[in-house]
Amino acid sequence: MSETPSGAAQQTPEQTPATTPPPAYTAREMMAIAAGRFIKDGDVLFAGTGVAMLAAAVAKRIHAPHAHIFFETGGIGPPLDELPMAVADTRVMSYSNLNAGLVEAFSYVANRRLHTIAFLGAAQIDKYGNMNSTVIGDYRHPTVRFSGSGGACDAGSLASAFIAFMQHGTRKFVEKLDYLTTPGWLTGGESRHHAGYRRGGPLAVVSDLGVMKFDEVTKEMYVAEHYRGVSPEHIAENTGFAIDVSRAVETEPPNAEELRILREDVDPQRLILG
Repeated sequence: MSETPSGAAQQTPEQTPATTPPPAYTAREMMAIAAGRFIKDGDVLFAGTGVAMLAAAVAKRIHAPHAHIFFETGGIGPPLDELPMAVADTRVMSYSNLNAGLVEAFSYVANRRLHTIAFLGAAQIDKYGNMNSTVIGDYRHPTVRFSGSGGACDAGSLASAFIAFMQHGTRKFVEKLDYLTTPGWLTGGESRHHAGYRRGGPLAVVSDLGVMKFDEVTKEMYVAEHYRGVSPEHIAENTGFAIDVSRAVETEPPNAEELRILREDVDPQRLILG
């Protein structure tokens, strides 16, 4: 309280404490951290190149210190003290628990005693999480031909679950794939099980706009999370099929410590962060 010249009491405004603005981050950083949050301690992670590799390393350093990372080229259990540029980079085998090959790597993917999560990317994905990484256009006369499945079909068929990484857009989230490379929930419902797949299926799709999950009954994709500054409607507008946004919540943004670990410990050379 303070006194005016006339002696009347006057309320002084309360001092508002200074607040620290939230740290800035890129869509790629948000994708890696959002995907890493799906991983539980003890999971076995089949990592691909790019954001998938970032997500696996982030998950192990932040959420799941006892997770085990391995690569289709045969590096099993590397500490990733220095981030490889790709799965064929010899750093995937540096100080690893085992240096093996494709057969050993995919035996880990398919091992039913292990909870294996595959991190995959693709050129197209449909509402049931089926993915195309083979061609755009007609198979025999494609507009674009990609390098193909690699291990994506095997991992998507054999792993306990997989997480897909996508850039969001109507040409990538499509009503109908130009080619089926990796099976997701096929035509929805129990169709994957009836086709003979004993486990697995897409757990989530992490894009540069948000996180999509799949309905437990219909297996159709829906918007589960939207990043700060991105509306669910914007995600729907950039999806090439009708998608439910009614369950969407805002993704918790990365905190300063998560970003520090990602930038300083996981990829200090910015090989993938850019």
